[in-house]
Amino acid sequence: MLDDATEKPKDDADIRVGRRVRALRLERNLSLAELAAKAGVSIGALSQIERGLSSLRVKVIWPLAAALDIEPSALITDGNDAGNDLYCVRADKRRQIPVKSEGIAKALLSPPGATLTGLLVTVEADGGTAEAYAHIGHEFGYVLAGEAELVVDSTKYVLKAGDSFAFKSTLLHAFRNPGAEPCQILWVNTTKPSEVRDGA
Repeated sequence: MLDDATEKPKDDADIRVGRRVRALRLERNLSLAELAAKAGVSIGALSQIERGLSSLRVKVIWPLAAALDIEPSALITDGNDAGNDLYCVRADKRRQIPVKSEGIAKALLSPPGATLTGLLVTVEADGGTAEAYAHIGHEFGYVLAGEAELVVDSTKYVLKAGDSFAFKSTLLHAFRNPGAEPCQILWVNTTKPSEVRDGA
C-alpha cells in the first residue's frame, strides 16, 4: 500500500482536488476503505487527500484515476472549471436518472453525498408514471412550467406553474402531464435515487 500523504497546512488547490476526489468516490457509492483498497493507497492517505491536508502526488494520481474509472486529468484540472464539486452541480453536468415510464426525464440536481435528492423532472405531453408507487422518505415539488396531474393516496390534484406539493413517499402516488406542453417540476426527495423502486 502506498502512504504518500504528509499532513500540512491546507492549500486552496488541494482542498478543491480533495473535494473532487470525494465527490467522485460518493458518485460511485464507494467507501473510503473501498477506494483506498482499489487504488492501493492507505485509508489515512486518501482521507488526507480528500480533506485537502495533502497534495495528490503523481504516483497516486494514476492508480486513483483507474480506481475511479476516469482520466487522470479529471482529478487535477483547475478547481475553477465548470465540473461538478462536492457541493454543487453545473447545469451542463447533470446526470440523467433512468426511468421506466415513457415521456418522463429526471436530471439529478443535488451533488453526491447530499442528504436531499433534488431532481428536475420533465414530463412530456400525455407522459406520466406507468402506475402508482410508494417508497420510503418524504418529497416536495414545485411546478416550474406546464401542468401536472398528481395523485396522492387516491386524491387527484391538478397543478399549474407556481403550485407546489409535499407528502410522505410511503403514500401511493402517481403523476402525469394532461397538458399540451411539456411540464417541468423541481422535485426534492429524502430518498436516494438508487433506493427508489418506482413506476417512473
